[in-house]
Amino acid sequence: MIALEVRNLAKNYPLGGSQWSRFRHVLAGSHIQENEGIWAVRDVSFSVARGEAFGIVGANGSGKSTLLQMIAGILRPTSGSVEVHGRLSALLELGSGFSPEFTGRSNVYLNGSILGLSKEEIDARFESIERFAEIGEFIDQPVRTYSTGMVLRLAFSVVAHVDPEILIVDEALAVGDIAFHQRCMRRIHDLRARGTTILFVSHSITDVKALCERCLWLQNGIAVQIGGADDVAGKYLSATLRRDSAHDREATAPQSVTAAASDLFTGFEGRHRYGDGRATIVGVSIEEHDGRVTLRLKFRINAPIPSPVAGFLVRNAKGEVIFGSNTARENHPVPCMTPGEVSTIDFRWASPPLVPGAYSISVAIADGNIEQFEVSDYIEDAISTQVAGTAPGRGYLHLSCAAVNIRRG
Repeated sequence: MIALEVRNLAKNYPLGGSQWSRFRHVLAGSHIQENEGIWAVRDVSFSVARGEAFGIVGANGSGKSTLLQMIAGILRPTSGSVEVHGRLSALLELGSGFSPEFTGRSNVYLNGSILGLSKEEIDARFESIERFAEIGEFIDQPVRTYSTGMVLRLAFSVVAHVDPEILIVDEALAVGDIAFHQRCMRRIHDLRARGTTILFVSHSITDVKALCERCLWLQNGIAVQIGGADDVAGKYLSATLRRDSAHDREATAPQSVTAAASDLFTGFEGRHRYGDGRATIVGVSIEEHDGRVTLRLKFRINAPIPSPVAGFLVRNAKGEVIFGSNTARENHPVPCMTPGEVSTIDFRWASPPLVPGAYSISVAIADGNIEQFEVSDYIEDAISTQVAGTAPGRGYLHLSCAAVNIRRG
């Protein structure tokens, strides 16, 4: 069953600043010419099934917020249509809908009523909303006295406690601290498990891949690709880093890269891969023996790398990072190598008791240090593996635990 249907949605803004030009723009509607005005969104179509989590990724200015505002009914589209089946709650611009002169308590009731709750329903949920927001005595202070983070806490808490059938979240979580961000993501995952349809916009590719089944990549207002979240988010990330790398190289002296493009993908077909080409990962293997895991990474230097760093990340099936490390973090520097040299690095660790499921390992060679680096070659999900077992588990680790010494009094 469809919860949300977007058909050929478009939004055009007039270039002229006069009232007449804006009036003529409104009358023109869908008959606006291709080169007239600025197209923030152009002919975007997709549908979201009831209970599905659908992600939207794209650079700043790609039209994500404009698209969501049209879906939420805040903006009127130039052309196209949106059909929403169910009660919709949206966390868009930070604190939108809040009155700065009202107290936090009054704004909870104001926003709750706007989202369709009765006073009795808000009364019943107010304690949970206040506890989740964790703003203390500020709940009875005017919102104009709040910090940006406090506004986010209260706004998200209200939206997440109205039990929406469709929830839209637009990048607002990026301004929160780590603890609150994690709490929000847990709440979103909980709503998702209870059947809420999620439309999720974030610059965190990890969050998108962990939450969403499908994803839309938006660029310059146009849908570049719609498909599985792993595939689309990975391609978007690769394109973004290639663009940033090209920009950096334009600003500095050009590097001489001798590896052919086809050589960079040997043995890892179908994997998302990017980098400036100064190094090429030519082999990755993993083995376990006596409770110890060895990850072997083999790479070739194609052009000078002053400070080479090799590393890896282990992710679960949701795309969440379980753990990872690199040679800089382990204080094991990689010596400088000349172009054409091949080197092998072993990472060893004690085998953790991971819960049963699928896992993947991404590997990389970079130039720099922990704080700042340039990627030379990165292969996402270079190795996939399965941890056997049928026992259900929550979290990441399957630790042996027993309840003992139960006493009364």
